Amino acid sequence: MEEDQTQSEPAVAVEDLLEPPAPVSMEDAQLQAVLEALIYVTEEPLTVDHLAAALEQPAGRIQATLDRLMAEFEKPEHGITVREVAGGFKLATKVEHHDRVRDFANSLKPPLKLSQAALETLALIAYKQPVTGPEIMEVRGVQGAGVLKTLLDRKLITTAGRKNVVGKPMLYKTTKEFLLQFGLKDLNELPSLKEFEEIRRLAVSDGPASSEPAPAAEAITPAPEPEPSGSES
Repeated sequence: MEEDQTQSEPAVAVEDLLEPPAPVSMEDAQLQAVLEALIYVTEEPLTVDHLAAALEQPAGRIQATLDRLMAEFEKPEHGITVREVAGGFKLATKVEHHDRVRDFANSLKPPLKLSQAALETLALIAYKQPVTGPEIMEVRGVQGAGVLKTLLDRKLITTAGRKNVVGKPMLYKTTKEFLLQFGLKDLNELPSLKEFEEIRRLAVSDGPASSEPAPAAEAITPAPEPEPSGSES
């Protein structure tokens, strides 16, 4: 009986069937390095359109280069990353290193923070915006003109027209500076109120923090124990 000479062909890995990624040209590598440098030296997030105009490059090429840059920084050997914040791109420390970075920063100087009254008001505006002063007062049970002025001065909130009701009270909303201070891409990234309390130290100091307890998750609803009427800052 004649032996069967047929041999099974070796299995081919899926990766072998895929085309290898196109090598990055020196020109593209140089553009990536320039983008990294520009994002590093600027405090404000840089938009794709701004970068495209400054470097006289198509927006599509800038976006593709930013994507490569972000992918590079995602590697575990990097402690920083390129994040999209407030409509632009900026360098930031990776989330997994925040605790160590925060501890180190705190060892250099006391953390700056908003007062409890300012934090509560800012949280109300962030989650309910646009919202009026009387609506804020109804929830917090206390006059907050001084706090609103502080938040306006710090550019964390701004006016958003007037509500079409009796008296036409002013409406308030958060600003781009608010997104920058709390490292948010947009309002869809708003943290829970508990997380909001944890990161409040990133905001600018508004004097000593209040001794009142931190707002609970239901703090957006009318406060169970209204504070005495009066002004605060």
